[in-house]
Amino acid sequence: MIRNYLKIAFRNLVRNKGYSAINIGGLAVGMAVAVLIGLWIYDELSFNKYHKNYDRIALVNLNQVFGDEIHSSASVPFPFVNELKTNYGENFRHIVPSTFRTEAVLTAGEIMLAKNGQFVGSDAPEMFSLNMRRGSWAALQDQQSILLSESTANALFGKTDPMNKLIKLDTDNDLKVTGIYKDVPQNSQFHDLHFLACWDYFVAKNPYMSKKQWDNHALLMYVEIKPETSFAKASAAIRDSELKVIRNIDNMKNEAATNPQMWLHPMKNWHLYSEFKNGIAANGPVQYVWMVGLIGFFVLLLACINFMNLSTARSEKRAKEVGVRKAVGSLRGQLVGQFFTESFLVVFISFGIALGLVQFSLAWFNELSAKQMTVPWNNIYFWLFDLSFILITGLLAGSYPALYLTSFKPVKVLKGTTVQLGRYASLPRKILVAMQFTVSITLVICTIIIYSQVQFARNRPVGYSRDGLMMITMKSDDFYKKSDLIRNELKNTGVVKEVALSQSPVTDVWSSNGGFSWKGMTNENPPSFSTLTVSTEYAKTVGWQFVSGRNFSKEFASDSSGFVINETAAKLFGFKQAIGEQVWWKSQWMTNNIQKRFTILGIVKDMVMESPFEPIAPTVFFLSGGANWINIKIDPNVSTTAALPKIKAIFEKLTPTVPFDYKFADEEYNAKFRTEERIGKLATFFTILAIFISCLGLFGLASFVAEQRTKEIGIRKVLGASIADLWQMLSKDFVVLVIISAIISTPIAWYAMQEWLGKYNYRTEISWWIFAASGIGALCITLLTVSYQAIRAALLDPVKSLRSE
Repeated sequence: MIRNYLKIAFRNLVRNKGYSAINIGGLAVGMAVAVLIGLWIYDELSFNKYHKNYDRIALVNLNQVFGDEIHSSASVPFPFVNELKTNYGENFRHIVPSTFRTEAVLTAGEIMLAKNGQFVGSDAPEMFSLNMRRGSWAALQDQQSILLSESTANALFGKTDPMNKLIKLDTDNDLKVTGIYKDVPQNSQFHDLHFLACWDYFVAKNPYMSKKQWDNHALLMYVEIKPETSFAKASAAIRDSELKVIRNIDNMKNEAATNPQMWLHPMKNWHLYSEFKNGIAANGPVQYVWMVGLIGFFVLLLACINFMNLSTARSEKRAKEVGVRKAVGSLRGQLVGQFFTESFLVVFISFGIALGLVQFSLAWFNELSAKQMTVPWNNIYFWLFDLSFILITGLLAGSYPALYLTSFKPVKVLKGTTVQLGRYASLPRKILVAMQFTVSITLVICTIIIYSQVQFARNRPVGYSRDGLMMITMKSDDFYKKSDLIRNELKNTGVVKEVALSQSPVTDVWSSNGGFSWKGMTNENPPSFSTLTVSTEYAKTVGWQFVSGRNFSKEFASDSSGFVINETAAKLFGFKQAIGEQVWWKSQWMTNNIQKRFTILGIVKDMVMESPFEPIAPTVFFLSGGANWINIKIDPNVSTTAALPKIKAIFEKLTPTVPFDYKFADEEYNAKFRTEERIGKLATFFTILAIFISCLGLFGLASFVAEQRTKEIGIRKVLGASIADLWQMLSKDFVVLVIISAIISTPIAWYAMQEWLGKYNYRTEISWWIFAASGIGALCITLLTVSYQAIRAALLDPVKSLRSE
């Protein structure tokens, strides 16, 4: 029986080559999209699962109240290391203090590499289940030890055994290589971690880390809870751990007003739930997982709709077959089995082609989505999922045709009256076509709005000049000792306009502080301020735009106690005339943590230094030590190509122990849009495929309608109908369906995009023209698709179309 089903199914596919190609091609594209999206979603959902204990690992987060909002941060104070180990250790298997990700220079012989790494507690390799190629998890017990990733070890030592070899870290004392770990996969938070150095070594090199600095939140704390406890229980235990301590410190009672509260952020949520609003984990990349997943589902649904439409549309061709089979005793179940067999045959062929398309396009898709995905051919779960996928798709694609075709009455079928099923016989097909274009138009609208949001943020005034602005991190003592010499030498090249120092790059702010007060302050707990130390040349280097007041000057010693503030900070202070007003600041930056008075010297336009989608934070700039970056403004009259060799020569001469490594401000700023741009590109790609699949089905359906009405067209031509009249007759039904689809898709897309834009504080408006352009575009594509078949039928010689009469 099955053999006969397959034989008949195969013969029907061969007999109708054009429709079979449309069916199989459309399903193959839809299934390829579904597989690609499935791989992408799996990669997102399996983030950090490389670490065996990932369901028990967490990052200690801190909530603090500033103004009317709760701010969440992963930064905890240095003394919290001992506090957690001493008083709360019963809930944790491992407690690992760590610095933030840092870029350092690793030197082995003549080879110098700038690599990302972290200084971590000795338990880190075991807690993160690093795959040790050489050495063991206990390799960080020695303060002078360092662990390297496999790729970094190969780059530094080649084929030579790296174990116990000495390397320099940022030109400091030699560290001994005591372990090599396998590179962490791309879908892990630590994928770019190329070295791990000892936490005790970092503490010894940085004596400023006083145990009393509870207001210096500059440390990460990773923990692994014990199997018998839970994140909720451990979070509750440490919730007020910092608050209890600072309430008992006389000079820190004001800090208690921020109500610091500790809590654990599980590793399984680090990637998908990485954003916080008012102290609560809000949507992060998980929203994109849902978005892309829905797109994949709808693209596959469109392909299945094509199959249903073309199968039901050609029911007249199979009507007599159904009638004869029923007349000779075939049961409906047997007929249903026959049509499901045809459906599954098409699905199997389509899936085979889809896998080929996936393998062919995966490298390009990885580049588009910034992934390193592979097709898991040897994974049994992959094939079980595929079989389930084929089963669901086959049932979805074949259910309507199977149930519809087998419902014909044999008496009516053999009388040739199946075409007289009433005026609503084609209604199901029209509904499915309307569904296809509703989905396609909705995707088009959403894609345009995503693109508009990116462009809206990209065109936002940034308050400084990014053109020709280079940023170089100060990786060794040579930078600090020779900063003035470096500046003078660079300016003497004739290609550099100005050079300035700053605590963080122009495109980011690494420090925020509370403890500010001023005359007339109404809020006892003001919001946190972004704080940035700069040199006097910073204004000319980045192109500050002054609203009022002046820049820092070396001529006035009092400027060391001066502030330049941005517009947002000026509004917050609320002074009628801010220039010359006093602001008091108590911070760990101040000697003995005393309150120091600053005078406002100038107000500059808001600089977009962090997320271009978020409001500008109140920011104060001041003169102080602690600079970590050199900012270089290339002369606008000199090309970057001509300037770089001269700038490089200066650094190679003055800082020979560090490789010349630089960043451009415009490139770093553009990187802030990568996530939205990547999602926009993915949405565009899948939208194009959705439109292609819809048009493919529409082309087949239009072909069938033209074929079905061949004799009608011939008669109308004989009676004097023009080609334009016939084109209008054959096209109008499809045009009406697309108009209906545009009307339905408009509120759906508007609601979805309002929800998506709601997560951005700085966002574009949804304009009416987007909906109008999407609808008109869909209408034009429909007319182009249908017109070929309509005009081809209209040009047919009526003598040939009517000769059987």
